[in-house]
Amino acid sequence: MPSEERGQIDGRALLSGVIVPLVTPMDRPGHPSAPAADALLRALAAAGARGLMLFGSNGEGPLLPTAELGTFAVGVARRWRELTGGGPVLVNVTAAGTAEALARAAAVRPAAPDALVLSPPLYFHHRHDEIVTHYAAFAGLGAPVVAYHAPRYGNPLTPALLDELTGLPHLVGMKDSSGDPALFGHALAAARRRDDFGVSQGAERQALDALRLGADGVVLGVANLAPAVTAELFRAHRDGRAEDARRAQQLLDAVLELHTVRPGVPAVKAVLAARGLCPPYAAAPFTPCSAGERKALHDLLAPLDAHLVRA
Repeated sequence: MPSEERGQIDGRALLSGVIVPLVTPMDRPGHPSAPAADALLRALAAAGARGLMLFGSNGEGPLLPTAELGTFAVGVARRWRELTGGGPVLVNVTAAGTAEALARAAAVRPAAPDALVLSPPLYFHHRHDEIVTHYAAFAGLGAPVVAYHAPRYGNPLTPALLDELTGLPHLVGMKDSSGDPALFGHALAAARRRDDFGVSQGAERQALDALRLGADGVVLGVANLAPAVTAELFRAHRDGRAEDARRAQQLLDAVLELHTVRPGVPAVKAVLAARGLCPPYAAAPFTPCSAGERKALHDLLAPLDAHLVRA
């Protein structure tokens, strides 16, 4: 369970292995439903996923009102811990401003997240000192913080910011989805100044490269669809089975071609819906895939069926 004391949280252990940035199953458009997530949670746990991250970009987090977060987070966290014997649950609370992000953190507190995940503020461009102050505001909330770097959605975490943020005691890790190898290398160097600061890769096509560089784990959206392959990628690298790890990365790259049919979450949910694991509903302004898109997704992924998640 989370603690306010940094010394009791090992960010490297927290972020090790495969953490799935869960899609958010809904019982109607825009309404998250923990019961609707049960089949997918069971399938992910059975396939070897270790942890979850809720309400990230794959979870449509920025599209969901704060009032919709708490009940879903509590239900999913409870079920995941039952299924995995206490596997970690991280919850993204990123927002445009500090006050809203803190409100989101308060809304999910009853789920006892193992860590809060926080990007720099969205929408406006902010100075270095403002971004540091934003992260500093999350000290003392009862859960450590993992910085989430997805610069296409907001302010980037520069090397200078990484150097400063890794010095904040309540920050215990970072997920980097920038796809920038030089930045990722700097993040690893900054993190290793502490023995408890973890680094995870979120850029899906660079997962194996990141593990080879020293990443502690991966947080990949494609793990919603191919959790066993993602788990094998991590295990094969850890065990020194270089060719198996390479094959796993190639399989993940092939699954990722689904985004050429329909980019983003609706395509992932359409595939999961066809497999009986998640309703197709999304949060507005997303709309579910059309019949034509669903057929194209089926045709594209049919040769990979044996590698995809199953009930």
